[in-house]
Amino acid sequence: MTIHFGVLIPSTNTTVETELSRLPASYQAHYARLMSSTPGHPFAPSRDEDVDCQSKLLGSARVSMVILIQTSASLFADDYDETVIPRMSAAAGGVPATTSARAVGQALRALGVERVALVSPYSVQANERARHYFSGRHGLNIAALEGFAASDAYAIGKLGPENAREAFARIDRPQIDAFMVPGANFPTMASIGAWEREFGKPVVTSTQAALWAMARQLGGEPIKGYGRLLEQMPKG
Repeated sequence: MTIHFGVLIPSTNTTVETELSRLPASYQAHYARLMSSTPGHPFAPSRDEDVDCQSKLLGSARVSMVILIQTSASLFADDYDETVIPRMSAAAGGVPATTSARAVGQALRALGVERVALVSPYSVQANERARHYFSGRHGLNIAALEGFAASDAYAIGKLGPENAREAFARIDRPQIDAFMVPGANFPTMASIGAWEREFGKPVVTSTQAALWAMARQLGGEPIKGYGRLLEQMPKG
């Protein structure tokens, strides 16, 4: 059986489609793009009307779930997830929906970790909002934080995964249970397994966590090669 799922991404994202192109044949992603609510300003939520329209179009493809893979969108309002997820679901015909930010938080809790190192391409301001979101909404202890201070999505897309690996090496210590890497325009999927082997800790990223949330919701099979979250499929 093939699971068809819908993916909403910002119009500036050039990474997610590549990251999801190597999934097993039992998973089929369908994409829609969203315009920023504040064009020219980085790390802003997408336009509500685009979210509604594109969710409806994905629903017409009879997808089984819709995921907003725009992690930073959830960081700018405390009730963003609670507001946008029901709207996505309703527009798509009542199928389940989630955001990648919520998926990251739930995935880390499902792995049984509490003390997390947050490593991201975000700006200083966006990283502080990420700290607030993941600690306040998901009860995670952000034990270390390091960002690459990218100016916008275009800069994030040009970063290589070695930036994350070097950050892990700088801030790793025994008290850290896991690494969190939000920011779906930052390519991570192909590197997660190697990072986990080197540092001996789980690594959770935006696109990976979104896949986990979808597979868990729809009863999909484990996915090898992208870290223990997708290989073990822990229950949230």
